[in-house]
Amino acid sequence: MSTTETSKSDVSENRRGVSDVEIDPIKDSLEGLRYGALQIMGGTDATLFVAFPTGKPEDASRIKEDRMTQVRKQTAVEGRRLRLPTITNWHLLGAIVVLWMAPPLSLEAQTPPPPVDAEAIYRRLEQQDAEIQWLRTRLSAGPGWAAGSPEFLATPAESTSAATAEFNELRSRVDAIEKAQAGPKADKPAADDWVGVSREKWTVKLGGHVQLDQILWAQASPQIDGDQNYVAFRRLRLVADGTGYGVYDFRLQMTLEPGSESTDPFYTAAVKDAYLSMNEIPGIGRMRIGNFFVPFSLEQVTNDTNNIFLERSIPTQGIFAADREIGMAIYNCTPDRNMTWAVGMFFDNISDNVKVRFDDNQGCRVSGRLTWLPYYDEPSNGRYLIHTGVGVLYTDDHDDLARFRARPQINQGPFLIDSGGLPADSYTTGNIEGAIVWGPVTVQSEAFLSSVHLDAVGPATIGGAYVHLSYFVTGENRIYERFGQHGAQFGRNVPFMNFLLFPGGAGWGAWEFKTRWSNLNLNNLDAGDYSDLTVGFNWYWSDRTRVMCDWIHPVTTAGARFGAAHADNIGMRFDFNW
Repeated sequence: MSTTETSKSDVSENRRGVSDVEIDPIKDSLEGLRYGALQIMGGTDATLFVAFPTGKPEDASRIKEDRMTQVRKQTAVEGRRLRLPTITNWHLLGAIVVLWMAPPLSLEAQTPPPPVDAEAIYRRLEQQDAEIQWLRTRLSAGPGWAAGSPEFLATPAESTSAATAEFNELRSRVDAIEKAQAGPKADKPAADDWVGVSREKWTVKLGGHVQLDQILWAQASPQIDGDQNYVAFRRLRLVADGTGYGVYDFRLQMTLEPGSESTDPFYTAAVKDAYLSMNEIPGIGRMRIGNFFVPFSLEQVTNDTNNIFLERSIPTQGIFAADREIGMAIYNCTPDRNMTWAVGMFFDNISDNVKVRFDDNQGCRVSGRLTWLPYYDEPSNGRYLIHTGVGVLYTDDHDDLARFRARPQINQGPFLIDSGGLPADSYTTGNIEGAIVWGPVTVQSEAFLSSVHLDAVGPATIGGAYVHLSYFVTGENRIYERFGQHGAQFGRNVPFMNFLLFPGGAGWGAWEFKTRWSNLNLNNLDAGDYSDLTVGFNWYWSDRTRVMCDWIHPVTTAGARFGAAHADNIGMRFDFNW
């Protein structure tokens, strides 16, 4: 036999010998080598336990040593040994790539193993060595590559695209998780986009208002008739406020306080507020229809619960400023809310209790109000501000009779000044208003001038004014609403600490001291002049509960109803609302 034939025979026998060798120990040893490669790339401690595809935890160091010994013994067949290339760390990584993609191997052979082609293994190892070199280059580029990642198993061309795809997927999933944790956020529509609100419904809040008064006539001039002490509910009301459909709001306020009895078949509980508003109308702002305050006078449009005296000043309510009337109005303001304006048209003086009038001459009232804040301290939310305003109110009287009269700033009792019914078809009133809030100090004032068109003698001019000062000894300030329910107005005062009594401590609420002078001059109507001085305090238990005390000293001149007279009244009120 030639040398060539002998070599071929040896190779043939060598291949037959390898094919006859039990292959399971080799596979098991390669699983150990796989762990060793992971140890090299990931820095795993060789003493750790690892779960192989069989699912059995074993000591990696022992398995690696035992199985390598078995391989060396069983690969020697008929005195020949299968020469394996020198195994380096990077060859170990090549082995892991092959086995990572293979199905789990069982430690117990179920079927005869296929023959092993040694030359194919050599070629595969050389290919894996080249890939390991490329992976080494990638690893040196940064910490993002690690054993076990999907990119570790890819070729150089595939791994780049695979890494990019996985990165984008992970980023999308992280973004989705962050959005889910943050909660849903509605996209803010652009200024010109429409937002659908047609399917919204009403949200209604019920409330109420209780004011209990005790009035004492401490002394009065003998000629004053009707100076009797009394206790009464000044206000006893139920309120429903609602918002809905994106831009609408409404209010319904009914009274339960005692009033004069009437035989009118249409007589009901007094309706104070009963209106619907549409807000955010382009170019218009707010439009309101129903029964509500005529937009005229700062003191008049400030709600009853937010005024600081028992009653509004002499020239305001029922004299120069209209109360609630049936009609419609529009309100608007500048974007910074430093300027507001309002105009309205109303029926003249329809009864709160009857709310119906059968007459060809319904009368009307047309009003306008403009306010401006020359100074408003934004950081303190209006703790320091200057308010100015002007207004005009035209009245076409429904019965061609004008009457101007006033009590001593209490709700019940004799009218100390009264012009009587004056034949007049109309009158026009203008006013200027101002207020300064400077921390705990507030000064507020208004002046009115009215021209009454008397049928007999023509126009007659009358007027009035008030000014009041208040001071919070506990440090609070009056709350100002730049564009409130009725435009620029004062809001609800809030104590720094409520009035509380509990074991180990107490809160004393807010204390406000106040004084006011007011005047009504009807001399041009031969009805005299009336002035009064008021001094008192308010004790705020909370923003919705307070105790009020006023001492009122009215003085009239000879032309007034009772002539030159004076009196002293003490009024106490317990006021709460919800």
